[in-house]
Amino acid sequence: MGLYLAVFDGDDEVDGIDVGAYSDFCLFRNAVVRNLEPRGAGTEFPTLILHSDCDGEWTPDEAVKLEEELERIGRRFRQLPAVPLSSTWQSDIAETFGIQPTSLCECFFDVDGESLLERLIELARTSQERGLPILFQ
Repeated sequence: MGLYLAVFDGDDEVDGIDVGAYSDFCLFRNAVVRNLEPRGAGTEFPTLILHSDCDGEWTPDEAVKLEEELERIGRRFRQLPAVPLSSTWQSDIAETFGIQPTSLCECFFDVDGESLLERLIELARTSQERGLPILFQ
């Protein structure tokens, strides 16, 4: 089952990200905990890590905190070495778009080959600008 994160204005989708499988989002969050939270899950990045990844939402107020957390994660992930891609679809996308990760940040992308961190930051900004929540679909 896939995870889709989106901002809707009524029935109209403003922006959305097809993250991949729930397990892919879990791998991303696990990488954050493993590499950036030595005192335990949610101690540094509670908005991202402690939020359930099933049907729910980040409010526009939470999106402010989420954006800040994602910016910090991105800066730190860019300093860490790449790891092997974790799934067949990621390998296929990497081959299709010529993605050759050189840092941990580049190891996480959406199903369109776009940086997962950058897309999440854009979604958080859209949520804030529009005053609309980010929905987990």
